[in-house]
Amino acid sequence: MKFLFASDSFKGTLSSQKTAELLTQSAREIFPDCQCDSITVADGGEGTTDAVLAATNGEKISVQVHGPLWENITSNYGMLDENRAVMEMAAASGLPLVPEEKRDPRYTTSYGTGEMIADALRRGFRDISIAIGGSATNDGGIGCIRALGGKFLDENNQELKGCGEDLMKIRKIDLSGLDPLIKECKFTVMCDVTNPLCGKDGATYTFGRQKGATPEIQNDLEAGMCNYRDIIKEQFGLDMDQIAGAGAAGGLGTALMVFLNGTLKSGIETVLDLVDFDEHLKDVDIVVTGEGATDWQSVFGKVMQGVGVHCKDHHIPAVAIVGSMGKGAEDIYAYGIESIITTVNGIMPLSDALEHAEDLYLGAARRLFKLLKAGMQISKA
Repeated sequence: MKFLFASDSFKGTLSSQKTAELLTQSAREIFPDCQCDSITVADGGEGTTDAVLAATNGEKISVQVHGPLWENITSNYGMLDENRAVMEMAAASGLPLVPEEKRDPRYTTSYGTGEMIADALRRGFRDISIAIGGSATNDGGIGCIRALGGKFLDENNQELKGCGEDLMKIRKIDLSGLDPLIKECKFTVMCDVTNPLCGKDGATYTFGRQKGATPEIQNDLEAGMCNYRDIIKEQFGLDMDQIAGAGAAGGLGTALMVFLNGTLKSGIETVLDLVDFDEHLKDVDIVVTGEGATDWQSVFGKVMQGVGVHCKDHHIPAVAIVGSMGKGAEDIYAYGIESIITTVNGIMPLSDALEHAEDLYLGAARRLFKLLKAGMQISKA
């Protein structure tokens, strides 16, 4: 019997690595002769770089960049090999880097994300995967592109700094100084939202409020984003309101596609590719996955959905251990997950479930493997 363990982390309690340890412990109690393999996974959100590095024995690289408010910070990204790098824009331009009282997307910038990319290019990486969730910005990615040598000019032909309030002032985009190494590089953008650049479902009105924008500020930023959209259409012939994901990360999705020729791809699919998930499926009998809370959203680019689909394609059963099941949790069964077991074994306050997460998970794992053993005995009868 060979098991593969590939669970998402349980936010705030159990890491992906810890779930693998607990699954291995309980599997060997029930199946003493079993083989246990594990792989750290994430869905392209927070923790993606760490998960991919853990699964590939990669190396973390530190770099000095400008944070969302132009402050000097130390960020990091991951080296998988001499050619491939993985990074999260949130490590340089993320919302947690901005104190709540200072959150205002008119003044935040993605410049530091561009500095991370520039550092990776200088070090020789030519295949770069970027997770763009968790941004503090609504600058259309112009800060990022400015850090890479692009210029956004106002009516006086003066270069704009590269933050949200500058979008309305753009009259021309000048890419003559863009880093030439960009043309040698493949950019994969991990993105699981489909928002266009502008409109009621666009970057500003969908995500601006959580970044500190009042309704009045949102209206101003939307006017700027529409101006940016129109100039891109005029200069490059692309209508970013017609491209799903263009509004991701405050419009950074647009900048990476238009100026870096980036390809948007599901976060979990990118991660599974980076960690060679399908290779790990060879000779596996059962896969165990999971996440902290499962509901209708789990089928939209989350770890369980990605793992389940790959297992289904390889005709390998997958089961899941989760912290809780919400509305629509059973939707995941259509994506290769055969069964779900919850860690919570009785009525208890959430604080108790979090405090005893490890013991509860171990108990659920033991129940799972006992059920599997019973099923095997039935099939032999």
